[in-house]
Amino acid sequence: MINQSMGSKDWAMLLLLSFLWGGSFFFIGVAVTELPPLTIVTLRVGIAAITLWVILLASGYEVPKTFKLWRTFFVVGLFNNVIPFGLIVWGQTHIGAGLASIINATTPLFTVLIAGVFLADEHMTRQKIIGVLVGLFGVTVLIGADSLANLGLDMSLETLAQLAIIGAAMAYGSASVFSRRFKALGISPFSTAVGQVTTATVILIPLTFMVERPDQLANPSLNVWLAIFALAIFSTALAYILFFRILSSSGATNVVLVTFLVPITASFLGWLILDEQMHNRYFVGMAFIGIGLAAIDGRLWTKLKNALN
Repeated sequence: MINQSMGSKDWAMLLLLSFLWGGSFFFIGVAVTELPPLTIVTLRVGIAAITLWVILLASGYEVPKTFKLWRTFFVVGLFNNVIPFGLIVWGQTHIGAGLASIINATTPLFTVLIAGVFLADEHMTRQKIIGVLVGLFGVTVLIGADSLANLGLDMSLETLAQLAIIGAAMAYGSASVFSRRFKALGISPFSTAVGQVTTATVILIPLTFMVERPDQLANPSLNVWLAIFALAIFSTALAYILFFRILSSSGATNVVLVTFLVPITASFLGWLILDEQMHNRYFVGMAFIGIGLAAIDGRLWTKLKNALN
């Protein structure tokens, strides 16, 4: 990880990225009122893929050509797009944008766990273990002890939806760990983004037509179409471009700060426009998840120790 200081331009891009990714939960909340999950996800990655290909070709980036690269893109597209996008959209048919975004903020917790198991150079330090445990306690608060006690028995759709978002976070974590191999393959991050949304689209189109028959669905309203295009172009294509810009200028340690900001944007938009309620346990759970993420990041605790010494 590169730990660089962030300038005002980097902070502006980070805030914009948090707004775009936080807005994705809002746009999904609008889209699920008229369209089924797989159709939404297919439109999202398909439109994003077209947008990114246009930018790729116009900017002169190298077009990925080898079978080895596209095989890797297939795996990343599956775990970074198809599975998490599908689980999040299905989850949001039963829970609000704010709650979904808070649970999804656990992605770094699962990334640390998975990396600690599968990567030799990613050791589970005491600080990371404490951070993961505190964050998972926050998830328990969000879902509720009673709901967790009934796992596998008589779970409500709301509980299943929350577990689906956790599954999405685990898929993101797996994709993050697997994506380390792109550095060894010498492929640019932008080309990786193009490759993964392209393979995700190829996977989803036949699956969506088999399961949901989108050709037989009623034409959605203008508001839903606007939400779909905003989700694809702004919250996916543009967000990827911003993400990799921040990653290259400020490093991975700084770009993970967006995790703290996304739930704020999503919760605010859900409350303001979708009339979603924010229960007390959401704030408590979000606080514990935030503390856990801060412990994993480490910089806050380092500053506190230096201030006390």
